[in-house]
Parts: sequence; C-alpha cells; structure tokens
Amino acid sequence: MIEMQLEGVRVELPTNQPIVLLRERDGERYLPIWIGASEAAAIALSLQGVQTPRPMTHDLMKNILEDLSVAVQKIVVTELRDSTFYATIELQRNGDHYEVSSRPSDAIALAVRLAVPIFASEDVLDEAAILIPGEEEEEVEKFREFLDNVTPEDFNPEGTPEP
Repeated sequence: MIEMQLEGVRVELPTNQPIVLLRERDGERYLPIWIGASEAAAIALSLQGVQTPRPMTHDLMKNILEDLSVAVQKIVVTELRDSTFYATIELQRNGDHYEVSSRPSDAIALAVRLAVPIFASEDVLDEAAILIPGEEEEEVEKFREFLDNVTPEDFNPEGTPEP
C-alpha cells in the first residue's frame, strides 16, 4: 500500500465529469478517480471547511462512528475492476478491526472529515496512475489554483436540488 495525498477535486472538460485527484505522498504518480457531482461537492465542502445547516450524509456517518467510539484507521483504494475503483474503510473498535467496502468517493469524503490517511494498492497505481513530468508542473499549479477558487456550487448540475 502506498500513502496518497488528496490534491483536490476538479471538473474534467469537456465532459464536465468531476474527478478527485490523489498523489503519492512520497512519489510522482497521480491517481485520477472519476466521481459523481454530489460526492465532489461533499469533498469540496469539507476541504473548504463549510458547515451545512444540517449534516450531510458523510457528516452523519462521521457523527455515528464517533458516537459509537469507532475509529477510522485509514481508507484504501483497493482495486480497479472493469473501469470501476473499489475501496475499503478500515475501522477499529475495542481492539477489533473491521473493513467495510465503499466507493472511493465516499471513503475519501469520510477521510477528509476525519483527517485519516488515504492509501492505494500498488496494483491500482500500476494500472491507473499517471505521471506528470516536470514540464507539466505548471498544469499541476493551475490545478491547485483552481482548487483554491472552486466552490461547491461548481459541482451542482442545473436543476439538481442543493443539499
């Protein structure tokens, strides 16, 4: 397993499909994962520290886990099968360990709220990671600038009710 760092969420053009971008903590590989608009908004809201009037789904899950004294140890992007990523949420309670299957987007949204590490299996990185050579660092910087200015509303398709 390789520890990853969340670089952020963006919208891929021209499809307007949101992606979450992970980067190896001690490496050069990036892992783009296409996600849904509501999951993108959930991650972006948390990254920006936005408090909603009522708990969103991932906030609710965080509250339930904390109230039941369940600690999230880490999340792991475990597999890429038929163009679909899979993840697990690793939990601990009273010395017992549990793994819960999850979509990566939901696991990442929870990890952001709980400040827990994100990992990816070496097999997933070997299959789906991309390298961004030094001359493309400017593009990465543009992406970071975009992340600093993106708002949750950027992920809300027209006509979709806000949370």
